[in-house]
Amino acid sequence: MTLAPRPAKDSQVEMLELMFPNDANPLGSVMGGRVMHFIDVAAAIAAARHCHRPCVTASVDHIDFRAPVKVGDLLVLKSTVNFTGRTSLEVGVRVEVEDRTTGKRLHTSSAYLTFVCLDGRGTPTEVPKVIPETADEKRRFEEAANRRAARLSKLGKG
Repeated sequence: MTLAPRPAKDSQVEMLELMFPNDANPLGSVMGGRVMHFIDVAAAIAAARHCHRPCVTASVDHIDFRAPVKVGDLLVLKSTVNFTGRTSLEVGVRVEVEDRTTGKRLHTSSAYLTFVCLDGRGTPTEVPKVIPETADEKRRFEEAANRRAARLSKLGKG
């Protein structure tokens, strides 16, 4: 079955989370694992939005923590499908904090996650191809293809 390709922009998600004391370590910084949880949620929504089916996390290639997130910060997570394979897809997530008084945003972390699309029986199923339209989407598509090739090679599958 061939599914109609979909533009990358149709998968875009912007998710907001206010950081509370129960999200933080004793230093007042939000725990990396909590940020990773939100990254996984934002990425899963983008994957499901693209596939119109449930998708499960297969791997996380890379997460960079560039700046701390503090209690009281507004966490902004932006996710988009970067690349599609036959039954899998890569989603990129950019995390920022937004100053609630000025609206200024600071990039705090980024991640790349691979998801597998599932049918109604929980079996991997074909995903629609992603159509990168802008120069930035095309760059992310090529970079994701390179990450996929490196990951498969490392697993002895490429």
